[in-house]
Order: sequence, then structure tokens, then C-alpha cells
Amino acid sequence: MGIPREIKPEEKRVSLTPDGVKVFVRHGHQVIVEKGAGLGCAISDDAFRKAGGIITRSNLTVWEKAGMILKVKEPLEPEFPLMRENQIIFTFLHLAAQRRLTVSLIRKKVVGIAYETVQLQDGTLPILKPMSEIAASLSVQLGAQGLEVKNGGRGILIGGAPGVSPAWVTILGGGSAGQRAAEVASGMGALVTVLEINKHRVNQLRAIFGNRIVVKQSTPISIENNVIKSDVVIGSVLTPGAKSPKLITRNLVKKMKKGAVIVDIAVDQGGCCETIRPTTHAYPFYSVYKVVHCGITNLPSTVPLTSTLALTKVSLPYALEIADKGYLAAAKDNPAIREGINVVNGRLTNSAVAEALGFAYHRI
Repeated sequence: MGIPREIKPEEKRVSLTPDGVKVFVRHGHQVIVEKGAGLGCAISDDAFRKAGGIITRSNLTVWEKAGMILKVKEPLEPEFPLMRENQIIFTFLHLAAQRRLTVSLIRKKVVGIAYETVQLQDGTLPILKPMSEIAASLSVQLGAQGLEVKNGGRGILIGGAPGVSPAWVTILGGGSAGQRAAEVASGMGALVTVLEINKHRVNQLRAIFGNRIVVKQSTPISIENNVIKSDVVIGSVLTPGAKSPKLITRNLVKKMKKGAVIVDIAVDQGGCCETIRPTTHAYPFYSVYKVVHCGITNLPSTVPLTSTLALTKVSLPYALEIADKGYLAAAKDNPAIREGINVVNGRLTNSAVAEALGFAYHRI
């Protein structure tokens, strides 16, 4: 097992905790950890060493020695030459928005297993879910910050004040992330509307929230009407593996209130707003048509220790099964792991990614 230090700017998470290292070691695996891999979330090299990990100063050593690389975020271009044939890379890949990475994985004949497409038979995405919920919680905080005048916002408080109306918040998508964003926004005192396309899910959310928030069927008309009146819009629409649908068009952005805020947590999959682009923790906001945009691509890294603990908890059982059995046997035994395999033996095995990129799809 190889645990490299994340090189994405401002990414402070690490893919495995020392307790996770202990589990792999007990199962007879070696775990090579790059020096400083956990420092961003206050996990020391010594903690990994005490857990049985082997600390190395070089990321080259990690990539050369490990049959399986466990990461948080997708490999970046400096890491492309380090990948090799039949090496397993288990991480968030988001390939529908990553053409160059996809081409590199195919050419290198890497086994690319994506956290975000590991899927249970009921449609649940067990590894993505906690990260999405953390991002959703943070998206409301960022929406509140975006409303501040210094960031180009309308200069209003999301929860209002005595005698002053709170902000209108619209959430696109009522999955686990959308639900969490609604909980946080309503808890902060905002007037919240959730737009969800699935009728059954609409009824579920109405039963959960009662009259605390408004839940509506998502249609082009309901999206336009609610986005135009909103102070904050949070995009949390996800189709596993695929590019996010562009629900907020450029023309719709032009119609929004000046100083309103869009926080698009689907930006890793291309975003559900036509005018969104990736931003960073250091520079989270930019304006288009005087509407504030936020598209931080690794939002859970804002709270790296919480995120690392949550990620290890859900990814460890799958990673251990892959390490113990090998990816082929693990994929045959566990349909969720099979769904997670996006690239293998130089072929693309996720239909949504293939469609998004215009590549050939091969059934696994």
C-alpha cells in the first residue's frame, strides 16, 4: 500500500489514518507513507511509524514500491509519469471532467477505482456520501461569506436580524448533500427551498422537514423562478460518474440579483452552473455579471481532520478487500467495488464517463 502526500494545492487531507495503517499491517500488507503526508491534518509521521507504516522521504519510492496507491484526490500531471501498468489507484477520480487524466490512465493501463462511483445496489454512494455532506455543510458557510460586501455580495446576513428578513437559499438537488445543506441553512435561519427531480425523494424530504423548508419538484420553470429570487444558490446535483447537468445557464445568471451567490459543490464533475470554474481556498470567490461564484474543488479539505477520519472510515473496508483479494476477485465478489472500477487494462469501464468524454465504453 502506498500513501503519497497530496500535491493538489491546499489539499490537507491524507487517505489513511494510523489506525487504518494498523489494520493493513495486521492483514500482512506493507504500508509505505510519504513523509509529511498527514501533517495537514495534524497526523505526525511518528504516528504512522508507530502504527507499522514505513516512512519514506520520496514520493518516487511510494509510487515505485506500492502495488496499490491510496489517495484522496485524483493524480495530477506531475504524478502521471509515476503511474505504471496494473498498479491500482483508489481515490476520487472524477474522470468525466478530467480528459487528460483519463487518457493517461488508459495509456498506462492502470487499474483506476473511483471512490465516487463505488455504489451499493440501492444506489447509495458510500464513500462519496460523507464527503458530499461535509462539502454541503461548508457550502452554506461559504454562501454566507459570499454575501458579505467585501466578497462582492449583497451585504446581508443569511439568518437576517430582528425585524429584517433572512436570506433566500435555493438548493438544487435533494440527495444526501442537498439534505445536509438544507439542514444547515435552515438552522442558520435562512428561508430554504430544495428543488429535487425525483418525486419519491420530494415526498421523503417533505416528511423529514415538514414546514421548516419548501421542497418542490425540479423543472426548468421552478429552477428559473427560484434562482432569480434567491440570495444564495447551492448546486448539489450529481449523476454518478457523469458530468453534472448545466441547470443554471449563463442567461439565468444574468437574471439573478446583483450580489447573489452561487456555491457549486458539483464543480468536480464540471458543475451544474454554466459560469462556474474551479476556485481555491485562498481565492474562493469571483464574480460574473455581478453574481458571486464559488467553486472550491476540494471543499472538505477546509476541515481536514474531520474529513480524513470520515474518509478512512468508509473507504477502508473496500480498500482492505481489494488489497486482500486482488481487484479481480474483489470486483467479482463485491458489486460495489465493480461499480468503482473506471479504467482497467487500457479500457474505460464506466459508461457515464465514456459518454461524457466521447470515449469507447467496455463492459467490465
